[in-house]
Amino acid sequence: MSPIFILAFPAPLVLVLALCALAFILLVGWPLVAALVRIAVSAMIIAMLALPAAASTGSDLLTALAPSLLDLAGVVLTALIGFATLRFQRWTGIQIEARHREALHSAIMTAARVAVARGLTRDVATEFVSAYVRASVPDALKRLSPSAETLDALVRSKLLEVRGR
Repeated sequence: MSPIFILAFPAPLVLVLALCALAFILLVGWPLVAALVRIAVSAMIIAMLALPAAASTGSDLLTALAPSLLDLAGVVLTALIGFATLRFQRWTGIQIEARHREALHSAIMTAARVAVARGLTRDVATEFVSAYVRASVPDALKRLSPSAETLDALVRSKLLEVRGR
């Protein structure tokens, strides 16, 4: 009796190869197909726009393309308005923050000058300036929301600055 040779691959190897092929199709094939479809659709749109223009004379070219150009101009104008609005909001936000920061520093300096003029000790002067700032510029404190350590460091540095003069 002659031996029988099995020419088929083992089942796990066939399964692994099938999974690799499926992964290749999903990762490479579908994006490639999608890109080709996008190119084909874009070519059809361009052909649809160019067909009336190609059939017309030179003066009719502008007439044929005018609706498409107006639509394109509307989209570009809308994008520019949105971009300008975003930039303006960022700019005014920065301006508002700068005004709050300036108000905070001005209030700290005013209270520090009063504390030094009254001859208050360091701890009492720090508490006086902090209370003055909380009472005089609560909006700036709310908008900037500095931590207690940051506010204390600002107060102490301004007190040292005023005492050094």
